[in-house]
Amino acid sequence: MWYSLAQFILKYKAILLVLLLAGTGFMAYKAMQVEMSYDFGKAIPTDNPKYQDYMSFKARFGEDGTTMVMGVNTKDMYTPALFNALGVLQQHLKAVAGVEGILSVQEAYTLVKADSADKLEPRKIFAGSYTNPAILDSDRHIFENLPFYKGSLYNDSSNAYLMAIRLNKDTANSKSRTRLVNDILAQVQQFENTTHTTVHLSGLPYIRTNVANRIQKEMYWFLIGSLLLSAITLLLFFRSFSATAMSLLVVMMGVIWSLGTMVLMGYKITLLTALIPPLVVVIGVPNCIYFLNKYHMSYREEGDKHKALTTMIGRMGIVTLFCNIAAAIGFAVFALTESTLLKEFGIVSGINIMMLFVISLIFIPSVLSYLPVPKPKHVRYLDNAFLEKILLQIEHWTLRHGKWIYGITVVAIAASVMGIIQLKSEGFIVDDLPKNDKIYTDLKWFEANFDGIMPLEIVVDAKKKNGILRSLATIEKIDEFSQYIAAKPETSRPLSLVEGLKFAKQAYYDGDSVNYTTPTEFDMPFLAKYLKGDKKDTTQKTGFSKMLTSFIDTSKRYARISVNMKDIGSIQLPKLLKDFDSTAKTIFDTSAYTVTFTGSSVTFLEGSSFIINGLKESIMWAFLLIALCMLYLFKSVRILLCSLIPNLVPLVITAGVMGWAGIALKPSTVLVFSVALGIVIDVTIRFLINYKQELPLHNYDVEATLVQTIRHTGISIIYTSLVLTAGFIIFCISDFGGTKALGWLTSLTLLTGTLTNLILLPVLLKSLSKKPKKVA
Repeated sequence: MWYSLAQFILKYKAILLVLLLAGTGFMAYKAMQVEMSYDFGKAIPTDNPKYQDYMSFKARFGEDGTTMVMGVNTKDMYTPALFNALGVLQQHLKAVAGVEGILSVQEAYTLVKADSADKLEPRKIFAGSYTNPAILDSDRHIFENLPFYKGSLYNDSSNAYLMAIRLNKDTANSKSRTRLVNDILAQVQQFENTTHTTVHLSGLPYIRTNVANRIQKEMYWFLIGSLLLSAITLLLFFRSFSATAMSLLVVMMGVIWSLGTMVLMGYKITLLTALIPPLVVVIGVPNCIYFLNKYHMSYREEGDKHKALTTMIGRMGIVTLFCNIAAAIGFAVFALTESTLLKEFGIVSGINIMMLFVISLIFIPSVLSYLPVPKPKHVRYLDNAFLEKILLQIEHWTLRHGKWIYGITVVAIAASVMGIIQLKSEGFIVDDLPKNDKIYTDLKWFEANFDGIMPLEIVVDAKKKNGILRSLATIEKIDEFSQYIAAKPETSRPLSLVEGLKFAKQAYYDGDSVNYTTPTEFDMPFLAKYLKGDKKDTTQKTGFSKMLTSFIDTSKRYARISVNMKDIGSIQLPKLLKDFDSTAKTIFDTSAYTVTFTGSSVTFLEGSSFIINGLKESIMWAFLLIALCMLYLFKSVRILLCSLIPNLVPLVITAGVMGWAGIALKPSTVLVFSVALGIVIDVTIRFLINYKQELPLHNYDVEATLVQTIRHTGISIIYTSLVLTAGFIIFCISDFGGTKALGWLTSLTLLTGTLTNLILLPVLLKSLSKKPKKVA
């Protein structure tokens, strides 16, 4: 069949090349339309309870992750020069398209009782600018007499001050977010240059925008780097510009098809799909190496180009097909998960790994048929004296020291198991950033001075309309629960309807801070008329009433408690939420109230955990499906066992190294196992198919067949491993720890897999082989 296919490809090569290039041209047109994704909720399926809770929260109270924060450390805050400069900065920030509002010391309001109108009027505390320090100090006294702002806008013990910049949710979740953040940064930088004051920046929009932009930039650099390293390695191996150019064209077409596929399927570039183009490069290069290696070997033996091309397709077609199927399975199984993020990655990568096979099968033989025959220098690599010595040593070890190889393998597995025991699964919102990165250090600054800025939202459901305000007991319960949360070191003082009522009570009693307490039954009748305000007064909608309504829904059934918290990670967060939930159940009668915990922080870490679990399941499915493919290909349980062990050992060793090195399981590192399994199995398939093809030619003499197989496949396997390692090493220059770990861990797995397939696999075949058939 494969030899007939070879004749067909060589006969109709011109037509096939035109069709391939035309299809690639169309996909290139589509690839230019690819966009970056700004949707960070796709990791969780829509039927997930936490996702549904978050959607319900947003429907009632709006977005919670649209605030960018700015902070400064200074003892000169209340000097006219710095205070006025901050005021000017805020006016410039308000003028930025996409900024909807600012909450800061300069923008702070107090409430003033207006007895004539029976309402509480919001009144700005500070003037626009100051020339008299005494007046500024007087206004400062008014501001610092308001406990409502303490701990949220300023920290008097560390002289830290915070400005919260509320962004338009549509702009913050679109490609315009980069322009918006850059416009804000431009104003901040100008302020820093003018005042020589260091500004700290954070908040989910800021973090997400920077991470997304870095991912996009890294994708281009990784793509260029992987192509460059592959080109250098191929040129060193083949000593041929035509062979190198042909291989690069194959992988570049694969990259174009992968990006075009994303657009055709309506997908955008995400944290995971951004890895596909570089992966296509490093997975596509081995196809080229094996095809070219077989072509050069066949031509040197037969001296006829057409026969060599026919032999190349006939012998390597089925090998490459099953190798690509195995690699595609390793990725495509992600499509079986419920996570949209993983599904997109699995579908696009699976389809395009198989497309790489089609491209290689058509393009390489067709182009080679038009090129001159290989020159002696082009096939000189087949006689590499250094590699031949290594292969001879491998032959010696596999045939004479099998027990030593088994012993070393057992010791390596035992040490790895000890490391695996130490493995932990933990993720953080700024997980992959280096500890000296400004995003990370600024986040820690906000955690040190304001107990964090990651949003945690708590919704109290009174289960009936007007239930929140029907009884003062509900207000007292919310306050009790809020005080419990505020006492935790991981969380800041919560903001809720209760804090607004305390603010109102203080204003009612002429601004005395002693009265910043929960209203009593005696207070409520007097406060009620002030809290209602004047329905005809539209200006009040921008003041106190708006603040209150942001913490209670229109039906008065649901109340919101907003908490800023530290980035404590996926291990500590569930423990903290469990503690909060347990306390909430003791404070709120479960028959009358339901308390729900949600927010961007919860859904982000839930998504991270969901991806990790999905990847673990995918690895099991991939292993099972690949095993079935191997069983179908070789029709032997014995060979199936021999093929799986050399691929399991590298994965176990890599997991052990992760445990010993303290590298946690997270989406980027769990991905290593699927990537490595799909690639390392290629080596196994190529070795075993060659072994199976050579066995009858050597009268079923296992030792002689193993020697010939090691010599025939060893050089191409070593070359391929070096190219793959070079391709993945490029990930080590990433700014993200997870991507960096993906690079060196995958390289480690590939190198270990090369050793197990060249050394352990032959020993297994020899140990489990049947006795040689007697030939009459």
